[in-house]
Amino acid sequence: MHSLAVVILTKNEEKHIAQAVNSAKDYATEVLIVDAGSSDGTVELAKSLGAKISYRQWDDDFAAQRNFALTQTTADWVFFLDADECLTSDTGIAMQAIVASTQQIQGKVKRTNIAFGHQFAHGAFGPDEVTRLFPRSAVHWVNKVHEHPECALPELLLPGTLLHYTYESWQQWWEKAGKYTTIWAADKYAQGKRTSLSSVLVHVIGGAIKVFIIQGGILEGPMGLVSTWQHMAYTLSKYMKLLELQRKND
Repeated sequence: MHSLAVVILTKNEEKHIAQAVNSAKDYATEVLIVDAGSSDGTVELAKSLGAKISYRQWDDDFAAQRNFALTQTTADWVFFLDADECLTSDTGIAMQAIVASTQQIQGKVKRTNIAFGHQFAHGAFGPDEVTRLFPRSAVHWVNKVHEHPECALPELLLPGTLLHYTYESWQQWWEKAGKYTTIWAADKYAQGKRTSLSSVLVHVIGGAIKVFIIQGGILEGPMGLVSTWQHMAYTLSKYMKLLELQRKND
């Protein structure tokens, strides 16, 4: 009988963790929490719901947290669920069927984003697809932020969706955007990526056209316009931080 661990990375996720764990535990052999040093009730609440707890000190590296998680379970398969997401039953049942079979695939799932009290159907926060289900020994994660999996197996889109309860306030988005863009710039600079002011502007303008026109952000009305400006600000910030590192160190 093959086993499945649902992995959730946490740091101060007391508000969301019960929903995430409860959505996963009926479909998994174990729910594994990899905590980065929560100071709220995240760990205690997860424990009370039957989750297994491991710790790794936060070092601005999401890929490292996910790769560490792979060493903390003996399950044959892993599914990575963010703390502010929850599984629907269609996805959970499909995961169980794959794990019980002889298939060797990596599974991706559609994700619906709810931000600022608005469920997005288009644009910067529109539905996306994320690859989360893997045989444990077949995946490795890369990049400190906006991390992604490297896995050679064929992809399969699972039925159902993940519900992603992301940003609740502008301040929350602003603070997280500042942290993520700083990590991104430092990571890309260390990898040898370089940019220029003209390239920065191309990325900002091109990104705005992509999310507002091509991805249909215009159809979201005022929230589509707001989220497009957010996307522009985020893109501008991360590339300008990279440019600053170049000017300072090169």
